[in-house]
Amino acid sequence: PQNVLQMSVAHNNYSDPNNLAFEEIKILGLPQEPVSVTVMQNNNVQEVSPNITYNPTEKVALIRGLRLELGKSYSLRWTLGTSAKEKYDCYPGPNASREKCEQLGCVWTEDTANPGVPYCYYNGSDNAYSVADVKYTPWGVTANLTFEKSKLKGQEKSTPPIGSLRLEVKYHNNHLLQFKIYDYANKRYEVPVPLNLPESPESAAEKRLYDVAVQRKPFGIQVRRRSTGTVIWDSQLPTFTFSDMFIQISTRLPSQYLYGFGETEHTTFRHDMNWHTWGMFTRDQPPGYKLNSYGFQPFYMGLEEDGNAHGVLLLNSNAMDVTFQPTPALTYRTTGGILDFYLVLGPTPELVVQEYTALVGRPVMPPYWALGFQLCRYGYENDTEIAKLVEDMKTAQIPYDVQYADIDYMERQLDFTLNPRFAGLPALINKIQEEGMRFILILDPAISGNETDYPAFTRGLEKDVFIKWPNSDDIIYAKVWPDLPNVVVNDSLDWDTQVELYRAYVAFPDFFRNSTTEWWTREITEVYNNPHNASRSLKFDGLWIDMNEPASFVHGAVGGCRNQELNFPPYVPQLGYRSEGLSFKTLCMEGQQYLPDGSPLRHYDVHNLYGWSQTKPTLDALRNLTKERGIVVTRSTYPSSGKWSGHWLGDNTAAWHQLDKSIIGMMEFSLFGISYTGADICGFFADSEYELCARWMALGAFYPYSRNHNGKGSKRQDPVAWNSTFEEISRNVLNIRYTLLPYLYTLMYEANAHGSTVVRPLLHEFVEDKTTWEIYKQFLWGPALLISPVLEQDEYIGFRGQFRNLLSPLEHINLHIRGGYILPQQTPAITTFYSRKNPLALTVALDDSQSAEGQLYWDDGVKIDAYEEGAYLLTSFTANRNVLEIKVLHRGYADPNNLKFTRIKILGVPWAVREVTVWQKGEPVPSSHLVAYDGQKQV
Repeated sequence: PQNVLQMSVAHNNYSDPNNLAFEEIKILGLPQEPVSVTVMQNNNVQEVSPNITYNPTEKVALIRGLRLELGKSYSLRWTLGTSAKEKYDCYPGPNASREKCEQLGCVWTEDTANPGVPYCYYNGSDNAYSVADVKYTPWGVTANLTFEKSKLKGQEKSTPPIGSLRLEVKYHNNHLLQFKIYDYANKRYEVPVPLNLPESPESAAEKRLYDVAVQRKPFGIQVRRRSTGTVIWDSQLPTFTFSDMFIQISTRLPSQYLYGFGETEHTTFRHDMNWHTWGMFTRDQPPGYKLNSYGFQPFYMGLEEDGNAHGVLLLNSNAMDVTFQPTPALTYRTTGGILDFYLVLGPTPELVVQEYTALVGRPVMPPYWALGFQLCRYGYENDTEIAKLVEDMKTAQIPYDVQYADIDYMERQLDFTLNPRFAGLPALINKIQEEGMRFILILDPAISGNETDYPAFTRGLEKDVFIKWPNSDDIIYAKVWPDLPNVVVNDSLDWDTQVELYRAYVAFPDFFRNSTTEWWTREITEVYNNPHNASRSLKFDGLWIDMNEPASFVHGAVGGCRNQELNFPPYVPQLGYRSEGLSFKTLCMEGQQYLPDGSPLRHYDVHNLYGWSQTKPTLDALRNLTKERGIVVTRSTYPSSGKWSGHWLGDNTAAWHQLDKSIIGMMEFSLFGISYTGADICGFFADSEYELCARWMALGAFYPYSRNHNGKGSKRQDPVAWNSTFEEISRNVLNIRYTLLPYLYTLMYEANAHGSTVVRPLLHEFVEDKTTWEIYKQFLWGPALLISPVLEQDEYIGFRGQFRNLLSPLEHINLHIRGGYILPQQTPAITTFYSRKNPLALTVALDDSQSAEGQLYWDDGVKIDAYEEGAYLLTSFTANRNVLEIKVLHRGYADPNNLKFTRIKILGVPWAVREVTVWQKGEPVPSSHLVAYDGQKQV
């Protein structure tokens, strides 16, 4: 009989004096886990509670805790089944039932003891594809996958599985491999986002960090880290299915430690692996639990139990969800395209990000001024209100570089127009620029079609830039912010009524087309250089692109969508408002778009690329006009958006629980290769309150993108809106920020040149300390500065490897400099225009071996491609015992202000310093400096 081990004593003429017994039994080749074991002796069931472990990859069970005495006969029976954590959901759609489940050939068990465990799960480990023609070559593997008709399940009738698939594995280099599963008989949509891949594989067999094996029946791919043998990808699981509108693949994970996937507000940085599903689909959705938000980031970083790290990108742009389960395992479900995976092998978390950004593109280098503090709000009444704010900030001497205008500056929220209430804005922008400040304007993609004289629309029609219904010349019209002409808006009406009565019909540009890029560039140019009246030119320094998911205030289109299957596909991922389908708050999925070469695309496939496709044309237009680096900040992102833009974390709320969420969001965008990030300081929705806003100003002073932004109808929350104490708190913490800008700018250069992170999770620097794998309430700037903000009301929050309570009065934020590092600094000023002229300083934090190092990157702060063209200065600082060496590594820029280091602070000096001499080119040089030593602080 099956699943029985008979132990029969055939001859019994010796009894061993050591009372030997079988205590563990290992069974090889078991297709499923033994969920229970019974031991019989003389037909009597024995009392045993064995410990069973099962390795599904190796198909090995180990039964421990037995005591089967040598010399006695036993029979051991086991029942194969599926333990809770080995259950893979066979019916992920809504309204699962026993009947629907069993039609699919799956098993239905209502497990109420384990919340989240699927009731409907696959029976066994088999999937419906077998493998043939596996060919291993020095640069990869190829194979053919065939669907076995006998395994056709009921659910897949709506989208029958594709019969023959092709697998291609490519060893691109020693730490990067790709595997792609596609239909080679029929061309399918593939993501048109270019990646940086070698023309031909550059890996060397003996140096590769990974080994790949293709498992034949059932089909699976296994990737091992060669140095440790750890399996980091193992997809030989029952879930694999590939049909036109539903593709599913699962992998086992090497640990419970997984980070990334976005954009969704997550409650912790490390994902909770207990049966959670997160949807991904770009949507105008303020952050909220399990609600898919503005961006689409199908990338994760996984840690292995020994602290090695790897990263995985699925290059797919269709509506998707991912399920985490405690196996640990991960299941992807997507609604189209192909499976195109890229694995980077690290092995450190920081190397994972560097390798990933080498693939998708390094983060953009912001101009120096964009690291200054910024102010914005939706709901400024007129330009006088902005002008007064600028003056009040100046009077309060609070550092601040950038002022914004939200859609209020437009006439009836129409792009490229100027509201009469803001007639003084062009002059105001010129004035603040003369005072060393900068100005950023907002633009939305939707263009009103209800105007009689609106060049943006008429020229868009001429250039055929708008998204249309398929096989038709008719534009798909939706509604967003633009109002109809000649209406008086009654704000007291409910939202939907206002949308119905007042909002214009709008068209959406298709930013994939070259004609759209030309049109968009021209419209932006005429804002900057007004051809009809030069005095109405708005000389912006940066552009802020919003609502580019794309957002719509009606679902799909005015009058609804026409293609039921695309808007409600056979499988709708687990998104917010799932029952509303994919067109909820956006465009109809049948919208027709075109690549530059004319190949047609459905909005269904490229919806998540809309913001991505708008970002580069916007940056190109900006740089072309200003002849400077400038900055673009976008709401919707996709992998590689960081090459061209920063990102703010969207329409958050003035609430304490949003503080740590902003740190999680920034750390996730660090993984995604977008280093210029931050949240709206003090909150966008609702009224901020004093203590919250003060703590948020302190935390926000350490956002790379540091902007206080506020929603319409909420009370003012800028630093000069409270009282003199609040002004002082803001001034002090922003002075610290501005003092550290040379260090932050150097980190931005490191990100742009080498792909390292700016906002850095602690685990990136201290991966050997497992405590850091869970930390998200503190973060680092680069390797050297630890920021420990207060995140809760009346909270008190050092030291090495331990948690300490630190005193944190309201005017205080805890910062720690890490031993072994040198931080370049500069005397702060009211804007970076002036601070860049001030004396420089160094803080040297010696480690236990009395050494430290650091760098300073410096250029003119605005030149496009300064690094690429070598127009920069790179200086290294190295301290060892009692010597500090300052060395120029690259001399491609001479600063006009003759900057000098006038102050050097050395921390951790254990003995009194009597004298300091300065040497240059091997000779001592005269220097009239003062030396002070604090023996108690060792400074």
